[in-house]
Amino acid sequence: MPSIRRLLGGLLVSVLGIVVIGLVAIVVFAVAIFVISTGAGLAGYEPSANYVVLSASLVVVAVILTGGFTPRLSRDQTDDTEGDGFDDRTFN
Repeated sequence: MPSIRRLLGGLLVSVLGIVVIGLVAIVVFAVAIFVISTGAGLAGYEPSANYVVLSASLVVVAVILTGGFTPRLSRDQTDDTEGDGFDDRTFN
């Protein structure tokens, strides 16, 4: 019985994590749409909504894809680093 409880607990945590990540992605997308449409307005352009959504989609996808290859910001800054100091989060 404890293994079923543990399995259901893990499933619940996974579903909750997916929901939270989805909500954060929606918020980031809305902010990107606002920034792009405001920037286009300040530059004197009047793009259609289709181009604003396309631009925001490309920006968000680029951020997601490059986010896994950036160095960790919370890494310890010690002198015993090896190599070039680049910490790739995607390689474990």
